[in-house]
Amino acid sequence: MSASLPLSAQTLSQIGAGQAVAVPGYDRSRVRTGIVHVGVGGFFRSHQAMYLDRLMARGEALDFGICGIAALPHDRRIFEAMTGQDCLYTLVLKHPSGTLEPHIIGSMTTMLFAPDDPQAVVDVMAHPDTKVVALTITEGGYLIDQVTGEFRADHPSIQPDLLPGATPGTTFGFIVAALAARREAGVAPFTVQSSDNLPGNGDVAKRTICAFARLIDPELADWIAANVAFPNAMVDRITPVTTPEDVALIEERFGVRDAWPVVAEPFTQWVIEDHFPLGRPDWEHAGAQLVEDVVPYELMKLRLLNASHQALCYLGYLVGYRYAHEVCADPLFREFLLRYMEREGSPTLPEVPGVDLPAYRHELIDRFANPAVRDHLSRLCLESSDRIPKWLVPVIRDNLAAGGQFDASALVVASWARYAEGVDEQGEPIDVRDNDRDRVMAAAQASKTDPVAFLRMEDYFGALAGDERFVAAYTQHLASLREKGARATLEAFMRGA
Repeated sequence: MSASLPLSAQTLSQIGAGQAVAVPGYDRSRVRTGIVHVGVGGFFRSHQAMYLDRLMARGEALDFGICGIAALPHDRRIFEAMTGQDCLYTLVLKHPSGTLEPHIIGSMTTMLFAPDDPQAVVDVMAHPDTKVVALTITEGGYLIDQVTGEFRADHPSIQPDLLPGATPGTTFGFIVAALAARREAGVAPFTVQSSDNLPGNGDVAKRTICAFARLIDPELADWIAANVAFPNAMVDRITPVTTPEDVALIEERFGVRDAWPVVAEPFTQWVIEDHFPLGRPDWEHAGAQLVEDVVPYELMKLRLLNASHQALCYLGYLVGYRYAHEVCADPLFREFLLRYMEREGSPTLPEVPGVDLPAYRHELIDRFANPAVRDHLSRLCLESSDRIPKWLVPVIRDNLAAGGQFDASALVVASWARYAEGVDEQGEPIDVRDNDRDRVMAAAQASKTDPVAFLRMEDYFGALAGDERFVAAYTQHLASLREKGARATLEAFMRGA
C-alpha cells in the first residue's frame, strides 16, 4: 500500500479514490449546524452521528449538522484530535467473520471545548438555527439520587454555576442559560434529546434540567417545564473503547491516519419518541424507529442487554476472562445469560411491539460473542454504581413484588461485591473504576465480616437489605464466590437451576 494519508477535509477525495474506505459524498460546506451534541465519545460517534451521515448521503438533513461539545476538562484530547482533522473520523464496523467495514463520518462539522470558551457553548445553543440539543453524558451525569429519584442539588460539580452572575460551566448550566437567552429573544426553545442508558431518559433530563433551573430562576424553570420537549429514546450499538491497535490497524489496512477512530459492531438500533416541536431530521429514512411510546423498547434493552452485560462482566472477570466474546464462547455462561433473560429479565417487561423476545435474547448473546469487537470486560465493569441500580435492581424489585425468580440477579449483585473487593482469584489487583469507588470498595470489604454490608448502600439497593428472601440468596452466593470461586459457584447454580 502507498503511504498513508492524514484524515482531513483536504485528503478526503484521495482517501475515497482508493475505494477501500467510504467517504462523505455530500458537500460538507453546505452543512449548517442544527444539532448541538454534548458528549462526543465513541458511542455518539458510532451511533447518532452515523445516522445523520446516512441522511446527508441521501441529500437530506443538511441543516441538521452537529456541533460537538467537549464539556469536561479531560475531553481536551478528543477535542484536539477531532478539530485537528476537521471533525472527521473513521467508523469501522467489525463483523463476526473478521470483515472490516470502514466509513468516514462527516456529519459533525464543528466542535467546541467548553472549559476554554463556555460562552461560545451557550451562544451556539441559543442560536435560532439550533433545533436540538442532544446528550450522551453517561448515566451518572444526570446527578439523580438513586433512592428518591430527585436531582442532587447539593452536588459539588454544579455549585459554581449557582453563584449569582456565574458563567455556566456544566451541561445543565449551558442548557438553562441558552434557554433563558432564547426566551428573552423571543426564539422558540430547542428540543433536549437524551440518548443515555436510563429508563425514561427524556423524562430524567427534564426533571434534572428543571430542578437545576429552579435553583437559579423558578419562573424560568416553570417556562422550561411547560415549553421544552424532552423526548425519550432507546439507543443500541456495542461500541468498545478505541485502542492503539485499532488506530494502527486502520492506518495499515486502509491507509488512513486517524487520531481517534471508532470501532463498533454492525448491529444498530434507535427508537425515538416523535416529539420535536421545531422539527427534526427524517431519522426513519436512515433506519431509526419513530414511535409514540419508547418505554417497552427501552425496558427491553436495559433489562436484557445492559443487565446481561453486568451478568457476564464480573463473573467473567473473576473466572479469568478479559473480553465479552471469551465469556460468551463458554457454554456455561451462555446458559446462565439465557436463564437470567428468560426467567428474570423478560417476565418484568411489557409487550414490545414487533419484537420476538426469544429471538432477541439469542441475538444478544450472538452479538456479545462477536470476536472481532473485543469488548473488554473492564469497560463493562465501569461505573457499576450508576448501572446496577438502574438496570438490574428494578428487575429484582419487580420479581420480588410479583413472587417471581430473582436468584440469578442475586448472583450478579454478589459478583459485583466480590469484584469490588479489588483482588481477583489469583490474588492480582483489580482496577475498580467507579464514581463512588472508595465507598463501594469499603462496603465490599466490610461484607467479609458483615455479609449484608454491601446491600446496606440504600442509595443503590433501596430496601433490599431488609428482604429476607433476597438476602438469603445473595449471602449464599457471596460466600460461595469467596470459598469456591466464580466458576464453581456458577456451575453449582446452573445444576440447581
